Formats: sequence, C-alpha cells, structure tokens
Amino acid sequence: MKRYSVISEKNKREIVLLRGSGCIYKKCTFCDYYLDMSNDFHENFLLNKSVIDNVTGEYDALEVINSGSVFELDKKTIDLIKSVCNEKGISTIHFESHYIYRKRIPKLKEEFSEFNLKMKLGLETFDYDFRENIFNKGIHDKDPKIISEYFDEANFLFGISGQTINSMMNDIELGLENFERICVNIMCKNSSTITPDKEVIEKFMEKIYPKYKEDYRLDILINNTGFGVGD
Repeated sequence: MKRYSVISEKNKREIVLLRGSGCIYKKCTFCDYYLDMSNDFHENFLLNKSVIDNVTGEYDALEVINSGSVFELDKKTIDLIKSVCNEKGISTIHFESHYIYRKRIPKLKEEFSEFNLKMKLGLETFDYDFRENIFNKGIHDKDPKIISEYFDEANFLFGISGQTINSMMNDIELGLENFERICVNIMCKNSSTITPDKEVIEKFMEKIYPKYKEDYRLDILINNTGFGVGD
C-alpha cells in the first residue's frame, strides 16, 4: 500500500496515509477503509514514522489521513507529526475526523496552535435521509451551519443509486458555501454493500465535472487512489 504522495495540483500539499487503532464508528455502509488498522500502538508508530520520514515540506502543507479519525492515532505519532512539521517549516496541517469527535477539535487546535490546522469531515451529502438511511453516517444534525461549525473542509460521496444531478449539485453548492474546501469522491467498488451506479457517475461526468474541475476549492477524485495513496 502506498502511504506517501505529493499533490501538485490545486491545493498543493504532501499527503500521508497513516495507521491507527481503527475507526471507532465502523457503521458507514459504503466503507471498508477501517480494515487498515492495528491495536498495536508500537507497530503503528513504527509504520507511521517510516511514512512521515518521507515528508520534505516542499509545499508548506501536509495532509494526514488514516482509516478513521486523527483521534485514533497514537500519541507518539501525533507528537512526531508536530515535530516534523516544525522541522520542515510546514505551517498548514490537514486532519480528518468523524463527527462524533467534534467536541474534541477545539482542544486539538489548541494543541496545534502554532500551525494553521484544517479539519476535514466525511459528510458525504447534506441530504439527511440519504446520509443516515443509506450511508448510515451517524451525523444527526441537519443544519449545514451546525454541521460545519467545527470543520473547515468536507468530503462528499457521489455515484450511488438514488443520487441525481440536482442532489449532487446541491451538495457541491452547499459545501462551497459552508466549508473552505470540499472533496468529491466518486464511489469505487469495494467489499461494502454499496456499489457504484454507472449511470449516476456518467451523469456526474457529463453535467457536473466540466463545471467544477478547475475550481480551486474543489478536489474531485474519480478513483479512490487519486491522491496517490492507498491501493
């Protein structure tokens, strides 16, 4: 599995895929990402260190992802991220978190107060019924202003039966209105119960992709390895 890459388009940054104790939620119907985990904190740290050692600081920004939330990384890994970012002159750090950890984000930002810390939420869609009855995300707030209160960025998931051009456009517009940046992920086949809908994906590529592909605030991942990490 590739765990380090450099994103040289739009929001330029380095990205590392680390390993933690695993997603505490594990109920999202579309996800098998949580399988990348271990309860051995020492082995996780050794793996994570070997990945973080690749960081150069060339773009002054680092995105850290793992199969769950930043709060599931061991303390030694968190301390190493901070140390390496200081050493390499990196001022902006991007972390991910599930919504259930939102009340812990202010303390994390305080801990990383010397950096410009950006928190990303896996929201998937603003459509409450779709999000909770199809995706089972466990985000029970409906108001976009409340949802975005603790987060700077958000992920969205498109390409599933039931989604329409209007629903996807609405998600993008609301996302850009309520977050600094958003990332649209197109559903890829995995071991979960949710499968890609070819027709929905074709409609996205024809009607929506051309409109937003150059938008600086919007990343679009057609493949789940589009950032150069994963397998």
